[in-house]
Amino acid sequence: MDIVKKIANKHLKGDPIVWAIVFCLMAFSVLVVYSASGNLAYRNAGGNTEYYLIKHSILLALSFCVMWIAHKIDFRYYPIIAKVGLLLSVPLLLFTWFYGPEINEASRWMIIPIVEQRFQPSDLAKLALISSLAGMLSKRQHEIENCTIKDLLPMLAWMVVICGLIGLSDLSTSGLLFTTGLLIMFIGRVPLKRLGVIIVAGLMVGALAIVIGQRGPTFVSRIKTHLDPTALSFQSEQSYIAVAKGGLLGEGPGNSKQKNFLPHPYSDFVYAIIIEEYGIGGGLFMLILYLGLLYRGMLVASKSDRPLGGLLSAGLSFSLVLQALINMGVVVGLMPVTGLTLPFVSMGGTSLLFTGVALGIILSVSRGESSAKVQEPVIRPKGNVRRKMTVEA
Repeated sequence: MDIVKKIANKHLKGDPIVWAIVFCLMAFSVLVVYSASGNLAYRNAGGNTEYYLIKHSILLALSFCVMWIAHKIDFRYYPIIAKVGLLLSVPLLLFTWFYGPEINEASRWMIIPIVEQRFQPSDLAKLALISSLAGMLSKRQHEIENCTIKDLLPMLAWMVVICGLIGLSDLSTSGLLFTTGLLIMFIGRVPLKRLGVIIVAGLMVGALAIVIGQRGPTFVSRIKTHLDPTALSFQSEQSYIAVAKGGLLGEGPGNSKQKNFLPHPYSDFVYAIIIEEYGIGGGLFMLILYLGLLYRGMLVASKSDRPLGGLLSAGLSFSLVLQALINMGVVVGLMPVTGLTLPFVSMGGTSLLFTGVALGIILSVSRGESSAKVQEPVIRPKGNVRRKMTVEA
């Protein structure tokens, strides 16, 4: 135990509770994905039931490596990197919408040549937008209380463009990202009347995406189905059965029956399999893990004396946890079906890697180490804003 503790103290910097939550999520992910994907692997991999387990485990390991690398980098570099990500996201999102393979009536993915791995540009765009907003807001803290819409125009433009392009094929991710952007602006002390203008602009772009995008009819249909208790979709019905079968203690690891009927039990509805196999206790434990991640992320934000660090930690943790809560809400019938996965648990591709980067940035902020002295504004309550001339490494 002493050796493990020494290795952890040396190589795993930052908030130890966040690291513990990550390890718990990874363990759950391996167990549940193996159980939920067994039948799929048997059909598609010539009877090799471990095929998707091995593939998912490799991606999880890569995600952990990416997270470890990200947490070693000074978080102040991320807004600079994010600008490049934003510039790449626009053509990638447009290319995917026009030429990407259509899966479930939506063109959200593009295929990476050679490795033949699916890549979802919205994952890159989401991370880049959150980091960029945090960077732009941190530079404006000394004048934010008197800002005009003109001052906020760069942020508003990027939010409208990125969320609008994502909304053409994925309304749920677009809405989640826009909500996260509003939260970052609220924490960054943008006046409420300015936020109201941004909300109106977002609603207009969202309505346009519903009208001309690929998912408009599906969006309307899912809302109507959710509001009509007599018109359950097949997905929701099978999900409710899985939750009901789970009961208090669950059917036991690997003993899920609904994985044979539930569409996408290893991704969109993996939480239903968790409850069926591990019971309500297992479901609550997962909820506590995500709420713990949100609490630690916001705690890191509150302790940061640099606006950039606080905004990055708050925005990324809120984005991950809100996505998890929406996924859970869909499974238990609190929300209409969305297609959002359970972060760091659902079987995925490059989305796991970008989730790893997001967690790594949160850990980088909590790590609190700097490699150089910089000038940066510091948030003070009630408008008492002053500039901090140096930041100690």
